[in-house]
Amino acid sequence: MTEGRPRVAVVTFPGSNDDRDALHALAQLGAEAVPVWHADEQLPNVAGVVLPGGFSYGDYLRCGAIARFSPAMRAVAEFAADGGPVLGICNGFQILCEAGLLPGALRPNASLSFVCRDVDLRIERTDTPFTGLCEPGQTLTIPVKHGEGCWFADDQLLAELEANGQIVLRYQDNPNGSVADVAGVVNADRNVMGLMPHPEHAVDPLLGSSDGALILRGLIAAARERTPVAA
Repeated sequence: MTEGRPRVAVVTFPGSNDDRDALHALAQLGAEAVPVWHADEQLPNVAGVVLPGGFSYGDYLRCGAIARFSPAMRAVAEFAADGGPVLGICNGFQILCEAGLLPGALRPNASLSFVCRDVDLRIERTDTPFTGLCEPGQTLTIPVKHGEGCWFADDQLLAELEANGQIVLRYQDNPNGSVADVAGVVNADRNVMGLMPHPEHAVDPLLGSSDGALILRGLIAAARERTPVAA
């Protein structure tokens, strides 16, 4: 571990295409970003995990349905069960839902077309590691790029998630038909989060927004808290 820079793993699956973007963004924001191959059965010594965007296994079945069986996902599940912070972005969100680490499911966009544009998100909860640097009701501008980003939950599950405060991000202009405008959710323990927008593509004002840095800095801060202080 580089002193003062918590180690955060970025898991690459066959078909991932935003893994290098995530590695770069994390490094720019103060983490020691560590690439991990999906076939690795154990995680290296890390204090946080990111599942990046892309098209794992070509999305030839349901998005993330094959990636959930990768050996690395068993290690990710164990890491999450131990309280480690895990962030799934786009395809990573889909994988976490397929693996049962997050509630709900991702379906094809209501338009049945690929969407790629900036979206405005409303912060619903700030009592998570990932949104703790935000203000309640704050608007973040972060891009989306997906064809199957329509988050779905039935009425009973949605009511449970609302009551538990597990819906953390909502679209202000829903690009995909997600139920209740949901853009991001956390697990009951609040240490696993998934979102369809790409915070790693919104860390530099030159790209139009640096709002995504708030989400990633939150993850890094949570990882730093889990990193032993060197003697």
